[in-house]
Amino acid sequence: MSYAVPVPAAGPSSQPLANLVTVVSPQFQATYPVDLVITEKMMSIKEGAFTVSDVNGNVMFQIKGSLFSFHDRRTLVDSAGTPIVSFRQKILTAHRRWHVFRGESSDAKDLLFSVKKSSLFQLKTELDVFLAVNTKEQAYDFKVKGSWGERSCTIYDGNNNIIAQMHKKHDLKSMFFGRDAFAVTVYPHVDYAFIVAIVVVLHEINMDRSGQD
Repeated sequence: MSYAVPVPAAGPSSQPLANLVTVVSPQFQATYPVDLVITEKMMSIKEGAFTVSDVNGNVMFQIKGSLFSFHDRRTLVDSAGTPIVSFRQKILTAHRRWHVFRGESSDAKDLLFSVKKSSLFQLKTELDVFLAVNTKEQAYDFKVKGSWGERSCTIYDGNNNIIAQMHKKHDLKSMFFGRDAFAVTVYPHVDYAFIVAIVVVLHEINMDRSGQD
C-alpha cells in the first residue's frame, strides 16, 4: 500500500545504524535523523487524539482515538487520512499489553508487533516490544527505557543500539492551549511510523485511566 508520506525535516546528527529497522513500511525511513513533534489535544473528548508533525510544522500523521469504547482502540493515519496501523489493548492483562496491526485490521495475520510493561511494578518506565514473528517472546526485539514523568525515554533495538529518543517539548503554544507535546528524534534508516506507534502505546500505558498498574 502506498501512503501519503511528506518528506520530514532533518533532526540533529547521529550515527547511522548498521541494519535497517523496517516494521511498518520502508516508505517511513530516511537516510538522516528525523525530528518529530507529537502533540496531544488535551481538550479533546476523544482519548488518544494526537497530531504528529515535523520540526517545520508539516503534519505527518494523526492518531485518532475511539470514544467510549470498551476496547481501547486507536488508529494512526497519514496526512491524507489513510489508516496505517491500528492499536488494540489486550484486556485483563497485568502488564498492560497493546497489539499493533497493519491498517485498520484486528486480524492476527495482520499483527505487526506488541508492547507490554517489562515488569508489573516499575519505578522507571520500561517496555518490551515483540515483533509478530517472535511468537515465543523469549527475548524482546526492542526496548523502551526512561522516565515517562519527565517525557525522557530512549528506544533500543535488540542489540542495545539506540534507534530513537524522546523528550518533553516546552513552548508557549503548548502551555497556552493546554497540550502535552513531546519531541522524538528518530535515527537514520529507522521506520519512523513504527517509532510513533511505540510512543503512542507508551503514552497509553502510562496514562491508563484505571490506575491499575
